[in-house]
Amino acid sequence: MIKRILYTVGAITVLGLVVFGADLWSYVRTATREVEQTVRSAVPLEFELRRARQMVEDLVPEIRKNMHVIAEQEVEIERLELSIARQEDDLRRQRAEMLVLRSRLKEGPGPYRFAGRTYSAEEIKRDLARRYARYKAAEATLEAKRELLAARKRQLDESRRKLDAMIAAKRQLMVKIEQLRARLQTIQAAQAASEIQFDDSQLARAKTLVRQIEKRLDVAERLLAAEGKLDGEIPVEEDAEAEDVVRKIDEEFGVMGGAAEDGADSSQL
Repeated sequence: MIKRILYTVGAITVLGLVVFGADLWSYVRTATREVEQTVRSAVPLEFELRRARQMVEDLVPEIRKNMHVIAEQEVEIERLELSIARQEDDLRRQRAEMLVLRSRLKEGPGPYRFAGRTYSAEEIKRDLARRYARYKAAEATLEAKRELLAARKRQLDESRRKLDAMIAAKRQLMVKIEQLRARLQTIQAAQAASEIQFDDSQLARAKTLVRQIEKRLDVAERLLAAEGKLDGEIPVEEDAEAEDVVRKIDEEFGVMGGAAEDGADSSQL
């Protein structure tokens, strides 16, 4: 099965080289980018926002790691400061002792007595030489520790700036994601409103259809009434307009219904 797949891939590659030549890889890269863009554009925005929020939340372990590093640096700096302070005290003590010995040498050729023992001037000088050598070595060590302390403080400041920047960036990203979510909800609300407008158009078409049906029923009733007149049916309702005209004539000419009729009969006789 694997061999068949390899043969197929090889055959496709050879065919592509024959057709496209040296431009095959350019076509492949372009097609890959097109496919990638198509796949990315097909991913729902809501899912992308959740993925972005998860990526921002994944910064928390890195932030905690930097906080741990800062805590370690702070402890090391505190210990180094204590060590420097103790060594400075020790150097002050050594310096004071050497000055005591040196002041005794100024008193005369000796002998000199310290803590119940007697020392010659040469012994005091040799002791001063050893003490001075230790003092200079300790002084050099102290200077190195001071430089180390300064470097660690600079490193601590850099770590703190990095942590503050990371926390600020995380906060800004969360705010930006919430803003994008609000924009997405606004767009979704607008889309929902457009769908409601589509429903309104459906309702308008339904109302138009009802009016058309009502018009057709009115026309059908008029046609039915007209067909009744054609069949010679006696109208039940009186012609109100004709009655009104007769009354107006009687009133205008002072003719009563009965008198008018009698006059007409007499003239005929």
